Amino acid sequence: MEQAYYYLALAGVFTVLMWLPYILARLAVWGLKDFLSNYPSGYPAIEPEPPLWAQRAKRAHLNMVETLPAFVAVVIAAAMLPDRVNGEFVGQWAAIFYYARVVHYIVYALGIPYLRTPSYLVSWAAILAIGVQLT
Repeated sequence: MEQAYYYLALAGVFTVLMWLPYILARLAVWGLKDFLSNYPSGYPAIEPEPPLWAQRAKRAHLNMVETLPAFVAVVIAAAMLPDRVNGEFVGQWAAIFYYARVVHYIVYALGIPYLRTPSYLVSWAAILAIGVQLT
């Protein structure tokens, strides 16, 4: 289970850092004064639009925020039921989840076609694989 905790922690840190490129892009587009004052004049009717890659990075971050609770739940449940699960198996799937989410973020932000959904599905399968161990 130690490996599962390691990747759970990495997933949490990664989630916290995923917003950084979007925020830096917003700072570049809005300028320091508007960024620090919270909103540019005319917001939300008139909003300087960040680059498309930054918009995709924001959506990838939101997707991770939506998916992370399920990952946390199955890892914690697996830790609470050590006699029902194989800790090494859970750790391997936790690693798969983490790396699939890193790939998903990069692919999504860069707009690489045909890889976003498969990388998401791998992370989804990892959650299910851990969860199935609990039944």
